Amino acid sequence: METTIQLKTKTLQRLKYFKRYARESYDEIVNKLISSLEEGELTEMASEKIKEGLSDIKEGRVISLEGYAKKRGLILDKV
Repeated sequence: METTIQLKTKTLQRLKYFKRYARESYDEIVNKLISSLEEGELTEMASEKIKEGLSDIKEGRVISLEGYAKKRGLILDKV
């Protein structure tokens, strides 16, 4: 049985973010998200972003928060 659901425009835009290919249905996306949550696994995109971030750190392509603040003339409060 198929049904129609209503989504807010913002929700639809967020779902589009998870499309792996243009013709992937929203049913496929929702099921993929549910499965990921149930299994506790990361999406392929999240995994790739983590790998990119680790590579950036390893290659020195990052700046510390303190360094960024200093570069911008900002003062950080110490907690």
